[in-house]
Amino acid sequence: MSIQVVAVDADGVHRTRPDRLATEEPMEIRLHGPNEAATAVATTLRTPGHDFELALGFLHAEQLLTDTHELQQIAYCLGEDGEQEYNVVTVRTRSPIVASITERRFVANSSCGLCGKSTLEDLAQQCDSLVDVRLRIDAATVRLLPGLIAQQQSVFDATGGQHAAALAFADGTVRVVREDVGRHNAVDKIIGHALIEHWIPLHDSMMIVSGRLGFELVQKAALAGVSVICAVGAPSSLAIDTAREFGVTVVAFVREDRFNIYTFPERIQL
Repeated sequence: MSIQVVAVDADGVHRTRPDRLATEEPMEIRLHGPNEAATAVATTLRTPGHDFELALGFLHAEQLLTDTHELQQIAYCLGEDGEQEYNVVTVRTRSPIVASITERRFVANSSCGLCGKSTLEDLAQQCDSLVDVRLRIDAATVRLLPGLIAQQQSVFDATGGQHAAALAFADGTVRVVREDVGRHNAVDKIIGHALIEHWIPLHDSMMIVSGRLGFELVQKAALAGVSVICAVGAPSSLAIDTAREFGVTVVAFVREDRFNIYTFPERIQL
């Protein structure tokens, strides 16, 4: 989105110039099985684009759709006039699902997860430990990751208002990069892409995120089988607790000349 702004410098000199804003719009995710009415699961504020991946990634994190074999169809909703509503995505499954939706509560804000002891206990029932995953990454590769991802952040270059998430192999080869105004959405988009491509479990890949690392990002990664997460920003205490619990290596404050390893350092070859 383009807009005119008044740019003011340190000396008080000002001028009018064009600027670009990151687009943010709501998207509702609906889900239903055979002979069921479509039921709203969540509404997230996102940057339009890769909406189907976002929906599938969110549903994977909620363990409502763990394999694309369960997927019957995904499409934008049709309005009363027959036109597609690009802010409503409907996912149809092969088996009944609505009963499990109505028994649960979902966070309807940028696809983020809940934080707390009960959520960790729920996650433990859904997620296998990744301690034995033998992914090994060279320290030099870790330092290069922010630059490799930045090269593919076209929306950030234009607006400065986007988060990025990516999947890469141990040698630094980037598999997929997605951007969004919500860091959780960016992660959901790459997990949704991996689900479509039948890459899950992602034991052969690491995840890279452009900002800070919260619990919910570790949660989404662990459920997808990611054993190494590299973040440009800082991790939260609950993110580290979760990583320790499920065998995930966390590397944060990644720069070209340094980084910190918080958990399971044996996966990083120093």
